[in-house]
Amino acid sequence: MTIQTRIADAVADNTAGLVELSRSLHAEPEIAYQEHRSAAKVSGLLESSGFEVERGVGGLDTAFTARFGDGPLVVGLCAEYDALPELGHACGHNIIAASSAGAALALRDVADQLGITVLVIGTPAEEQGGGKIQLLREGVFDEVSLAMLIHPAIDEISAPQPLALLELEVRFTGRESHSALAPHLGVNAADALTVAEVAVGVGRQHFEPRQMVHGIVTKGGDVPNVVPVRTNALYNLRAGDMESLERLEKRVRACFAGAALATGCGHEVVAEPAYAELVHDPFLVSAYRSAITDLGRTLPPLDVERTLPTGSTDMGNVSRVIPSLHPSIAIDTAGAVNHQPEFAAACVGPSADRALVHGAIALARTAAEAATNDEARERLIAHSRSRSNGPSSVDS
Repeated sequence: MTIQTRIADAVADNTAGLVELSRSLHAEPEIAYQEHRSAAKVSGLLESSGFEVERGVGGLDTAFTARFGDGPLVVGLCAEYDALPELGHACGHNIIAASSAGAALALRDVADQLGITVLVIGTPAEEQGGGKIQLLREGVFDEVSLAMLIHPAIDEISAPQPLALLELEVRFTGRESHSALAPHLGVNAADALTVAEVAVGVGRQHFEPRQMVHGIVTKGGDVPNVVPVRTNALYNLRAGDMESLERLEKRVRACFAGAALATGCGHEVVAEPAYAELVHDPFLVSAYRSAITDLGRTLPPLDVERTLPTGSTDMGNVSRVIPSLHPSIAIDTAGAVNHQPEFAAACVGPSADRALVHGAIALARTAAEAATNDEARERLIAHSRSRSNGPSSVDS
């Protein structure tokens, strides 16, 4: 029996439990850094299947590692399980977690034969906060030779091109006064926010290709008869790479500063760690394309894939340090896209379950191909050893 067949058989043997895990995560969605039940469900399944589990790694209560085997090629499978506020699993992280767990269970059965260590890393807060960035900084990924996960979407894409992302919160401060009795004595923080939004808006025609900005007002004042003293807004800045993102950040910060100057307000800007653009390892992409097409799925050409719209992910930061793979696998959504309620509904059901199974098999077969290709194996092991000999390096 070939390794590829053993992998498929192992996933088949565990399908019922994996589907149950996916649907249980979906039924109890938890947002960033609050995924206590979700982390326990995923790590508990792996622990009961013979994996050595460590919880609370990297200083994050809802992160974990689950380890099996002791081979020099360390296969890192990232399990995301955070949900979106109000929308639940509208990005399908229940499928991501279950497919990574399924790939780990399949690789467990051939770990000795392949000479690998299987390491599932439970990574909180992908939707907001960037849990993987902290785990990278804390050394949780240091021994990993290759890192993978699979993401549900509307298209089959072997090497999507997620954008670099930076989240900025701007806070304007003015002075209160009665809106009718003495508005001239007030300094209106809402005016500053309006000017900032207009400045960003008119600047869009000069943005570089693949740069974009979108934001929301999180505080617009308290009552209309008091000149607003404090306003806050949250912006996502995206760009094709970190260098372009840095240029965009300077432009947007200038809009905020100009708005404060124009209205006489004070202001401060708080930045979250930046998500880097995603870099795919060509060997892993090629191996995945072979594995997923063998399962009957059709991929567009790579040059077409590069033109398809995408979001952002903290897996980008991992990919700048570790050879990585982050494909998208299609589910039936009746036209809905990620981050819509209808997409959340589509993340359970026959199509979602089939994607989970195919994703688990394809990830495991990709890892097996890397383990049995002498050139790839040597390269991946050497890369991880070179990192582990020095301090952890993270682009953010």
